[in-house]
Amino acid sequence: MNVRDRREPIRGGASVKLPTIGMLGSHSGEEIGVAAKANGFKTVIVCQKGREELYTKYNKHLYDHVIILDRFQDMVDEETQNTLRNLDTVWIPNRSFSVYVGYDNIEQRFDVPIYGNRRILRVEERGTPRDQYWLLEESGIRIPRQFRPDDIDRLCIVKVQQKDNPLERAFFYAESPHDYEKRSKEMVANGLIKESDLAAATVEEFVIAPRFNANFQAYGMEDAYGSLDFVGFDDRIQTNLSGLLNLPASEQLRIKMSVVNEEVGHKGVTMRESKKPLVYKAAERLLEGVKKHFPPKMIGLFSLQGALTKDSEFVVFDLSPRVPGAPCLGPTSPEMRRLSLKFNREIRSPLDLCMLDIRRAAEEDRLNDVTT
Repeated sequence: MNVRDRREPIRGGASVKLPTIGMLGSHSGEEIGVAAKANGFKTVIVCQKGREELYTKYNKHLYDHVIILDRFQDMVDEETQNTLRNLDTVWIPNRSFSVYVGYDNIEQRFDVPIYGNRRILRVEERGTPRDQYWLLEESGIRIPRQFRPDDIDRLCIVKVQQKDNPLERAFFYAESPHDYEKRSKEMVANGLIKESDLAAATVEEFVIAPRFNANFQAYGMEDAYGSLDFVGFDDRIQTNLSGLLNLPASEQLRIKMSVVNEEVGHKGVTMRESKKPLVYKAAERLLEGVKKHFPPKMIGLFSLQGALTKDSEFVVFDLSPRVPGAPCLGPTSPEMRRLSLKFNREIRSPLDLCMLDIRRAAEEDRLNDVTT
């Protein structure tokens, strides 16, 4: 049956034409595919040649249509876009989509409806005037104090683009200008970063406190579901940092090895109930900031990565304004039970909420309210 003619029954015996859910074959392509199929949608995935095996061999049951390109960036070519439009695609953006396709292409050339606010994706680009740090500050959210290298007067973390890996940053620590100079030269000598990227590096105070990625869903169909739901906490597993932390402190001090913070996984965590209002307040402030500076508003999943201090401050040092890519949330977050009660149906993944938002919009002929 032609996808454009596919209809699903809805309330009152009428029918609705469901869009096809589109995704990039990287980052969270598997997670999005599972949620889309579980919620009755057809799917299309765009893969890059040589990186498609996870999707086309091991998980082919998740994808009704597969497009394989020489480069992810080629998806803005008219032929690929026509295929996506003919499938009535609603595209779910993730981090790989932003990095590999590029913000200019997304904003100016990708003429396919995106679930969420395509204008907010660019805040993750480092070194732009209206980046995530600017938005967090404008939203009244506490962020770590930032420094110039010559002004470092406390323990700081330096975040710089990782060499030859556009998805990841490298990190090192410094507590003085001399320390910064020494450590940055070591990182360059070890081939982890390029000296030219240090000019755009972020130098911020290191908040010594437990970390929490607070994940939320903001709704396009706000009149039906409210403005947002909290979906759970996670923390990142990073190589080689997580491996080094498994060693006794004496061994960590003995070996000579540069620390690398490349994200390779996630694990579920929880926060004491009395502290959770702090993250709700931060998310609400962000929604107001996005509405003011990046209209129309925040739509879809987003994450505030922060630390909870001993003074009960939630200090945010990273914003993910799209699917966070933490598949551990579904099976580990206690919020799934609470959300199942709210929606009177089983919610097994945060992405189920995206699919409910899209389905409700399709049922009411309001896809423009959930896409840009």
